[in-house]
Amino acid sequence: MLIGIDARMTPDLIYCLAAMGHGDEIAVVDANFPAHSTAAHTAFGETIQLAGLSAAEAVSLISGLMPLDAFVDHCAVRMEVDGKADEMNEVHKDVFTVLEAAKPAEAGLGSIERQDFYSRANRCFAIVQTGERRAYGCFILRKGVVF
Repeated sequence: MLIGIDARMTPDLIYCLAAMGHGDEIAVVDANFPAHSTAAHTAFGETIQLAGLSAAEAVSLISGLMPLDAFVDHCAVRMEVDGKADEMNEVHKDVFTVLEAAKPAEAGLGSIERQDFYSRANRCFAIVQTGERRAYGCFILRKGVVF
């Protein structure tokens, strides 16, 4: 047990967030995402499980310890709904509400096409799989700088 750290935070996630450097990205994905096969391509090498949390809860947990990048157009992106790039479903709205409160004022939130998301997730530092069951509940967060 640690003082001041949410009890839902796992040792692997704490280590991962501490090991990440400025500009590294972490994918927070839903229960249907191919997390294990994707994680094999990442620096961390294995899936970090937060099976009991929704996407919004996991992003809140992560963004409470990890600063988001202020030096890029989009400090976080969501997976777009197929054929409906501008559609924001409920899970997108829930997570973006959390991110709006956590992100630097000068950074935006974006979206990327589903297949592009899979490719980008392969280049992430780590994959965090949540228990999120709502479709397209996948996000990539970019680590910022601690001043």
